[in-house]
Amino acid sequence: MNSSEFQAKIGYKFKDEMLLKKALTHSSYIKEKKERCDRNNERLEFLGDAVFNAVISEELYRRLDKVEEGRLTKLRALIVCEKSLAHQGKKIEIGEYLYIGKGEECTGGRNRGSLLADAIEALVGAIFLDGGYASAKDVVLKMFKQRIDDAVDGRLDSDYKTELQEKMQSKGETEISYVIEKEEGPDHDKTFYIALFCSGELAGRGQGKNKKEAEQNAAKEALKRHHAGQI
Repeated sequence: MNSSEFQAKIGYKFKDEMLLKKALTHSSYIKEKKERCDRNNERLEFLGDAVFNAVISEELYRRLDKVEEGRLTKLRALIVCEKSLAHQGKKIEIGEYLYIGKGEECTGGRNRGSLLADAIEALVGAIFLDGGYASAKDVVLKMFKQRIDDAVDGRLDSDYKTELQEKMQSKGETEISYVIEKEEGPDHDKTFYIALFCSGELAGRGQGKNKKEAEQNAAKEALKRHHAGQI
């Protein structure tokens, strides 16, 4: 890996480059090398998730001084979600710099959204340990500037579940339920298939890499059918 090239991309130079290597090391690489499991990026991912949430929470709190807690929580969720993290991971081509196992590479691991999202969180955790909160905050705000601006200006994806709930309840009391029809794939890369029912009637189906994403996609389909007068 060309660490200097990658550090130039993220706009941060590590004092301890071993932290950077650890942030970019997937568990599949460690398993194939039979090295100690604590040398992968999972613990840094845990730390980075907390730091990332703190940075985004602070930024939204400062910029939206008249917005209530519930709305701030929804906006933060749109910024810190897997889709957002994976998008940024692709933007800086973090997948090209990852240490991953041969099996993971053969199955497209370098482009897998969940893996890229985890690597971004681990990277934030590593920067926090290497340079402190201020450094981590600086990198996060630069990397996610567009996403934060879009959230603040109301340009991010709609909350389809909430929109559907409001639409259906405006027609009277409606019971909405989400049912997992099946799950496919290994634990680290599952795909969930969910069916949405309105008052017992099938209204939409959706799939996603986690339950929340699948539910949102099912609600999106149900909204399309609602607008078309089908439900």
